[in-house]
Amino acid sequence: MTLSAPPDSARANGPRASNLTLRVASAVVLAPVTLAISYVGGWIFYALCAIAAGGILWEWVSLASHRADPRVLAPGWFALLGAMVLIGLGLPAGGIGAAAIGAIVAGSIVAALPRATDEPSAPAWATGGVIYAGALLIAPAMLRSDPQWGLTALLFLFANVWATDIFAYFCGRAIGGPLLWPRVSPKKTWSGAVGGLAGGVAASVAVAYASGVGKLGIVGVMACVLSVLAQAGDLFESSVKRRFGAKDASHLIPGHGGLMDRLDGFIVAALAALLIGIIHQGIAAPARGLLVW
Repeated sequence: MTLSAPPDSARANGPRASNLTLRVASAVVLAPVTLAISYVGGWIFYALCAIAAGGILWEWVSLASHRADPRVLAPGWFALLGAMVLIGLGLPAGGIGAAAIGAIVAGSIVAALPRATDEPSAPAWATGGVIYAGALLIAPAMLRSDPQWGLTALLFLFANVWATDIFAYFCGRAIGGPLLWPRVSPKKTWSGAVGGLAGGVAASVAVAYASGVGKLGIVGVMACVLSVLAQAGDLFESSVKRRFGAKDASHLIPGHGGLMDRLDGFIVAALAALLIGIIHQGIAAPARGLLVW
């Protein structure tokens, strides 16, 4: 008796189903931990942001230079540590300054290093990596530092980014249709983008309503902006990986790839949320500025 090969559809769907199972399992573990630490806040939350930012920088440098060059990572990690301490001490401007200095130093080191190729953008990639990682540390840490609105702002942001990702994934698979940007991402569709936008806005507004936030119309507009930018962040990270010929940033998270693969949309949305809050209410109250209109 011979065993027949599984049909093409089964072979195609097998890896997808397995990957989805890994994604769900990882989310089931990571989401409650993230929410619990966000609820506690304080130094443990700042430490979580710093550790994630350090991992992001490691992945970025590994992608850009094809190795984790300690001469670039050391100043970047030191800058992130300094930014965490300064924000924790209530000096957010100092934290931003520390990250900026680290980015300049990293870029300067790369510019001074001998390179195998004459790629003029190499220092810019090193500087950009510290800025990218610094955004993951600084934005959520500054938002959470508000004792009244910090937790609500984070929950608003989490709901937006997570729902955008979930709805985009399932709407894209269920509906299909034209691709959003095939040169950068061969799987993302316009139907997924629209579904993700709708899901992200609905989830964010639900969190705002449950938290007693007023003027939900304006808050809904903010949610729409953040959802669009979260998807733009996803595409940006895909373009970076494509630039360096990588499928995943790393293999740290089963089913998701690396930290960059999991946090790409959150980084951009969190940075945008911080900037909106600062413009509206100032650097001392970005969470309030995001939610209270």
